[in-house]
Amino acid sequence: MPARLSDPMRPLLALLGALSTAYGFEIFVSPEGNNGFLGTEDRPLASLWAARDRVRASGRIGKEAVTVWLEDGTYFLEETLVFTPQDSGTNDFPIVYRARHPGKAVLSGGIPLDLKWEEGPQGIWQAATPEGLKLDQLFVNGECEWMARYPNYNPDLRTTAYHGAAADAIAPSRVAKWADPTGAYVHAMHAGHWGGYHYLVESKNPDGTLKLRGGWQNNRPGNMHPQDRMIENVREELDAPHEWFQDSQAKILYFMPPIGMELPKAECIGVNLTSLVELQGTSANPVHDLQFSGLVFRHAARTFMQNKEPLLRSDWTLYRGAAFFITGAEDCVIEQCEFDRLGGNVLMASNYNRRLLFKGLHIHDAGASGVVFVGDPAGVRNGLFRYEQAQDFAKLDLTPGPLGENFPLQCRVENCLIHGIGRTEKQGAGVQVSMAQGITLSHLSIYDTSRAGINFNEGTWGGHVIEWCDVFDTVLETGDHGSFNSWGRDRYWNAHRDTSQKAVQANKNLPYLDVVQPIEIRYSRWRCDHGWDVDLDDGSSNYRIHHNLFLHGGLKFREGFGRWAWNNILVNCGFHPHAWFLESGDRFTQNIVTARYAPYGMPAVWGDKIDENLFATEAIKTASCGPGRDTHSLVGDPEFLNPAQGDFRVKADSPALKLGFENFPMDQFGVTDPVLKRLAQSPKIDPWPAPR
Repeated sequence: MPARLSDPMRPLLALLGALSTAYGFEIFVSPEGNNGFLGTEDRPLASLWAARDRVRASGRIGKEAVTVWLEDGTYFLEETLVFTPQDSGTNDFPIVYRARHPGKAVLSGGIPLDLKWEEGPQGIWQAATPEGLKLDQLFVNGECEWMARYPNYNPDLRTTAYHGAAADAIAPSRVAKWADPTGAYVHAMHAGHWGGYHYLVESKNPDGTLKLRGGWQNNRPGNMHPQDRMIENVREELDAPHEWFQDSQAKILYFMPPIGMELPKAECIGVNLTSLVELQGTSANPVHDLQFSGLVFRHAARTFMQNKEPLLRSDWTLYRGAAFFITGAEDCVIEQCEFDRLGGNVLMASNYNRRLLFKGLHIHDAGASGVVFVGDPAGVRNGLFRYEQAQDFAKLDLTPGPLGENFPLQCRVENCLIHGIGRTEKQGAGVQVSMAQGITLSHLSIYDTSRAGINFNEGTWGGHVIEWCDVFDTVLETGDHGSFNSWGRDRYWNAHRDTSQKAVQANKNLPYLDVVQPIEIRYSRWRCDHGWDVDLDDGSSNYRIHHNLFLHGGLKFREGFGRWAWNNILVNCGFHPHAWFLESGDRFTQNIVTARYAPYGMPAVWGDKIDENLFATEAIKTASCGPGRDTHSLVGDPEFLNPAQGDFRVKADSPALKLGFENFPMDQFGVTDPVLKRLAQSPKIDPWPAPR
């Protein structure tokens, strides 16, 4: 096999060139094929395992490109399809698994069910199920149906927890109606709306309460929310169309079909496989130069009870797994694929990964997060895992950056449409980044999320770029968050701010030991109606935020050091500085501000430079100014070009231009791929100026 080029000689753009039309050696797979065939176009193989093994044995790796063609149809995976280093291509000759017709080849973790339905009372049908089958999800005629639950699912309740919640969901008066709720699941929001909790019902207690196991899905534990809770998988709550219940002991499936459905003729698919595809390598022996193109991934089970791993000192926990899971990989590509209604995390790059490219993906209706980059906590110097834990600054490791290389580096997510995130788990994001470096997020459209659109779990280790993204309609079921959210509870940070203040005054490099490279947010559009558009929370440091359009929740800086924001437009919203440190080095300049600042717990002097901004009215400036800030700022109509159509560029006579403000394009946010662009939604644009 030819020697592989060193990292500096493998720029990310080379990956795009590898997506060529030179298909080289070809193997064909079809659901109608046979694994005894040779894998030619007229005699295709039947399974991806057989195709993978045929590639291994072909002798063509490294000699020419290898393309495995997937014909139209559904490939049901009885177990996870695993690729190891021996399945790798080379620099010049990658191995590509490609749909013959994009979007027509489906990799499914489901089980086709041949059911003999019988109609029962109250519109509930029943059928015997195979021995040993335990369902997590049920798809009927392609639609994901609902476990019997209380309260019932209501698709119109987009900002209500779980699309339906009730204070009496597990009240003894309701529990008394259930013969045996063992195996049911209780879902409840955190009392502070910081995500959700999930519990398995182990039994019913004599006093009418439930014996529960779980509640570990939040890293800042609290009580269940008193109202925002629901229960599912209870036989007696099967009372609405689209609900189902499986009695696994009696081996009977119950289902209430909607009016008009011919259930005996319906296609039924059960789900219990959590991971569909995995790339499993190591830093010493990675999976590399492997590509997947035009495929659909569908039917993966939910994983909310496996979500246990704390992520440093953030509020989040994690299940380190996904429908498509990657660890120990280099220069691999997933492009033009759809990830459809998967039960947990969709796509995860865990620990050592280099130069991965996720491009042109459509990720929607996921149980947890969309795309996750997460490194190894053992690589974090002085790593702590709980909010209330504190560093001993006398023993602090002052070496910048990570220990080792077991984390994602220089990976890119580009031109992806991500929506319907956090359908089950409420502490999730369209893109989640933790313990990684140099992640680029470009031209993403992210919306309809229960929590963040994009979340950076902590500062380790910076160097990220967010550009040309369109993120809105977020934090729908939770609170105290943003369309972009970050925490900076890094080595220098302490919940008692004075402790951090003294430590940084003694060593001004402390805030930058973990976030060793600046994080840049640029040329993007943000809107959050239930929080902040961009929320830099609890010590987030070393950010460069410029050429962004904020449409509702504004920009928040809490604590932290070295945040610079310039050339941003804040429409019907303002700047939210919270609890800054002395000599924080923060800057807020050359921005267009249309609502008063909203400070909280601020010192007398704010940061390094708060000045040369344009305020829309004198009243806004007067309410915002204070000692040493905005002495050179101006007041005036920004002269937006066409605000009704979302074009907030300014006209040639705008006073903002006198301050050095630069116009930036308003028609390039989000996905640009023609197919995805036709599917993508856009944020609401409020009237300007706002009605008084």
